[in-house]
Amino acid sequence: MSEIEVSAGRRPPAPQPAERARTIAARGGRANLMPSGDRGEDANRVSPLLHHVHPDGTTSLLLEDEHQLVAQAWQAPRHELTVILEIADQAPVPLREPIRGLLWITGWVRPLTTKAARHRAATFAEDRPDPRLLDIGHGASLLRLTPASIVLADAEGTHSLRPSTFTEAEPDPFCGHENEWLRHLELSHPDVVGLLAKHLPAPLRGGHIRPLGLDRFGFRLRVEMLGDDHDVRLAFSRTVRTQQELAVELRQLLGCPFLAYAT
Repeated sequence: MSEIEVSAGRRPPAPQPAERARTIAARGGRANLMPSGDRGEDANRVSPLLHHVHPDGTTSLLLEDEHQLVAQAWQAPRHELTVILEIADQAPVPLREPIRGLLWITGWVRPLTTKAARHRAATFAEDRPDPRLLDIGHGASLLRLTPASIVLADAEGTHSLRPSTFTEAEPDPFCGHENEWLRHLELSHPDVVGLLAKHLPAPLRGGHIRPLGLDRFGFRLRVEMLGDDHDVRLAFSRTVRTQQELAVELRQLLGCPFLAYAT
């Protein structure tokens, strides 16, 4: 897969790596937990029942009580294990290559007592309520992952982040609605996606154009060609923060007098 720059001579503006990492974490995509150093061993991967990355950079992980990782953590020195949490950022529409980015958080995981776990779960639920949190103390355990290092890999490149840099950043303001908007665009407004083709390099206009991403700096398209895929970022004329500002910028890209789905 390749990434195409629409503006010759300069790269379209994009969120900084820490912001992109916070956005992936906030979306809460599919997660895998594995012992440090075993990133390639599928047999050692654990899919938590639930995970949540908190604003302070720590992550809550819900596992079944009988899972071996829970027992290993309680038996480990200081009740800590070194692990890697991998979070996949999956596109909201079906693509040949659906993963938009990967976030790896390496650190120390520690099991919590039932009392401490329920207290932490209450904080967890304020951001992401989930009935599975009620299973704490009744078949499920909550573990806390404290980060030591964070690595982001996406279409913009691979970046190593300090935990402090990660926590100082904010998720993209549209990340909570992006998936819903892009699915709606794909299913109900394929003509709108077609209008964006005029911004693509001529060799790509005959490909299958799909909505890939949306952030405060611009819109991203995936062009599926015969045997190859290309990602294209269409930059807004300014950075946007509200749905109203977003609607104006999308109208400009489309050359369209209305945009009902973004209002």
